[in-house]
Amino acid sequence: MLAGLAVICALGVLTMCVLLAYLSIERASAVDLPTPTGPFAVSRAIYDWRDETAIDPLAPTPGTSREILAWLWHPAVTGSSTTVDDYAPASMLAAAGRPTFPFSFLYRDRSKVHPHSIRNANLPPGESFPVVILTGPAGPGISYTALAEDLASHGYVVVGVDAPYRSDIVVFPDGRVIRRTEQNDLEAYPDQELPRVAPKLLTAWVSDISFALDRLTMLNASDPSGKFTGHLDLTRVGIFGHSFGGAQATQFCHDDSRCRAAIDIDGALFGNVIREGVPKPFMFLISMTGTGLPSDPETHQVAADFKSFYNRLPQRTRWGVFVRGANHFLYSDNGVLASRLVLGALRLFRLVRIDGRRQIAVTAYCVHTFFDSYLREAASPPTFASPLYPELDVSTGAEPFPR
Repeated sequence: MLAGLAVICALGVLTMCVLLAYLSIERASAVDLPTPTGPFAVSRAIYDWRDETAIDPLAPTPGTSREILAWLWHPAVTGSSTTVDDYAPASMLAAAGRPTFPFSFLYRDRSKVHPHSIRNANLPPGESFPVVILTGPAGPGISYTALAEDLASHGYVVVGVDAPYRSDIVVFPDGRVIRRTEQNDLEAYPDQELPRVAPKLLTAWVSDISFALDRLTMLNASDPSGKFTGHLDLTRVGIFGHSFGGAQATQFCHDDSRCRAAIDIDGALFGNVIREGVPKPFMFLISMTGTGLPSDPETHQVAADFKSFYNRLPQRTRWGVFVRGANHFLYSDNGVLASRLVLGALRLFRLVRIDGRRQIAVTAYCVHTFFDSYLREAASPPTFASPLYPELDVSTGAEPFPR
C-alpha cells in the first residue's frame, strides 16, 4: 500500500513538473497580437502631461499636482520606417519586475509580445481623424493594445490614460514609478462598500480624461514636434471602457459635452448616470453565459442599474450587444497573453466558452462598427448582426437583457 502511495505521489510530482516546464516554455515564447483589420498602418506615441494648476485629490501627499501618462495609437504612413515598437517600454518592464508565483506561469512575458505599431511613424498628411479615449479598470493603457491598434487601423486616434495612484503602475519617461494605493483599489473593498467608494474614484478618473482631452486640443493646435498638429478632429470624440473603465466612459460622456458617443464593455454603473442617462449614442457590450445573466444578488443589482440607465437613453441610438460565451477578463490583451494551457483548462470546465483571440476579434468588430456610425456621420445605424460573428445577440428594444 505504501509503495502504491509512493508511486501516486511520484506521478503527481512528475505531472506538476511537466506542467510547470510547459508553462515556463510558453511564457518565454514570442506571441503576436491580433493583426489590425483596418486599412491604415498604426503607430504609437507616449506623453507625460502635468497640470500644475490642479491638485490630484487621490494622491497620498496633499498638494500633489495632477499628472497623467497618455498612450496615443494613430493611423500612420510607413515611410522609411518599418521597425515595430515594443509592446511595453523597457523602463516599464524593468520597473514592474517579474510577476510572482503563480502569475509568473499564467501570462506571457511582456517582452516577448509583438504588437503592430510602427515606431515613430507620422500620421497621413492632410487628414484629421476622430479621437476615441479608452479606459480600463486600473490601466495601464497598454493592456488594451490589441483593441487600440485595431481601432486606429480604421482611422481613429485612440488615447489610453494612466493616472498615478489609481492605475496599477505608472512609469513616467523620467523613470519615476508610481503604483496604485490600496485605498484606490476597488478590489480591496467588499461589494457592499463599492457604492460608497467608487463615486470618488470615478470623479477623479473623469477629471483625468477631461484633462487629457484638453491637452489633445493643445496638441492639435500646436504640437512642438508637428506630428499631431491639425490631425485630431476634436468635434468627433468618443470613449469606450472595460469593467470600471465602462463606468468611467459612461460618466465622462454624461459630464463632458465634447463626448459624442460611448461604449461600456462589461462594466457596472455608478453615479448619477443611472437615474439620468446620457443623451448620446451609447452601447453596452456585455458578456453572456448560457441563456442570460447570472441571478446572484450582486448581478441582479447591476442589471437593474443597466436597465434604469438604458431606458433613459435615446431609443434610436441605444444598443445592448451581448457576446455569448465571453469572459469578463478576456476583453483586454489577456485574451492573447494568458496561458493557452490555462485557458484550455478553463474552457474544459466551461468557465471560458470562446477563444481569447476570438473574443478580442468580436469586440474589436463591435467597437469600430459603433464608432463608424456615430463619429463618421454614417447614413445608417450600425449593423452588428453578421454571419461572421454568430456570438453576438443584439437588442435595441426597451428590454436590453435576454430572458
